Amino acid sequence: MILITGATGFLGYNLCEHLTKQGYALRALVRPSSDTSALETLQLNIVRGDITNEAAVGAAMEGCEVVIHAAAHFRFWGEPGPFFKTNVDGTACMVRAALAAKIKKFIHISTIIVVGPQKPGVVITEKTPCRPHSADFYAQTKFLGESLIQQYCRKGLPAVILRLGALYGPYGHYAFNRLFFEEFLRNWRAQVHQGQHIIFPCYVESAAKGIEAALKRGQIGETYNICDESITHWEANRIVSQLAGRSSWRINVPAWVILSFVQILEAISRFTRREPYYPQNLKPYVFNDWTVDSSKAKQALEFRQIPFTEGAQHTLEWYRSIGYL
Repeated sequence: MILITGATGFLGYNLCEHLTKQGYALRALVRPSSDTSALETLQLNIVRGDITNEAAVGAAMEGCEVVIHAAAHFRFWGEPGPFFKTNVDGTACMVRAALAAKIKKFIHISTIIVVGPQKPGVVITEKTPCRPHSADFYAQTKFLGESLIQQYCRKGLPAVILRLGALYGPYGHYAFNRLFFEEFLRNWRAQVHQGQHIIFPCYVESAAKGIEAALKRGQIGETYNICDESITHWEANRIVSQLAGRSSWRINVPAWVILSFVQILEAISRFTRREPYYPQNLKPYVFNDWTVDSSKAKQALEFRQIPFTEGAQHTLEWYRSIGYL
């Protein structure tokens, strides 16, 4: 039996869908307030509890041999409290319970962005020093979560860390999906620096298959980058445009205009207390290059990257099925 946290999220649902099709027995630990209607269509056991409640976590692990800890608070904006509660305190609770339950393998889902923005030309490997962006609470707390995993590994936790690229695919409406699919489908065609900055896409099925590979072949104590091939913004925009049957033209907006607009939105958000459409923390993703090397996972886990053309095609088919196209 495999216990999965974060099962109602974008990655979690896709992962549960993939693993149940492969015949794995799953138990999903979900928050008491979560909508589980989508999960209820899958063949899995649903239990309710908060990952910061050690008693609930321990009960959920009973009878399980493997834990996939995919739960995270992921936003580009917000107060630090929720990030620390879920990504640090929740992770600490999970690892303590896993040690007590004598879990045989603990897969911790992290993110490439723990390394922080890199200088042009740098290729990001598992050995790249981690310097998460100081204003990005998500990156900061995911790095702290990784540090906890490594600390507990030295105490006997049989953990594997997977750093995922920028997720996109069916059931997603945030981050990469919004920037490269939804905005274009709504005819928003702005780009900066001629689209030459490099992104690190990871089709959600790639992530699910990478996690399954880590279940089978991941070595305890190791960290693996799980990411598809890095490409430029321009190339991603061209592929999405071509697959959607639309023109690929874009308006090149000066960086200072975008950044000024972001500052205005951030100022407004201080009064509305709602996340601005373009938060300040998007800047490192849009204005920096993220060239990721996943060769370690390809060799050790037999991880297969999915070409962006293939992933984008499936993503557009999903958008068509829900009425976007």
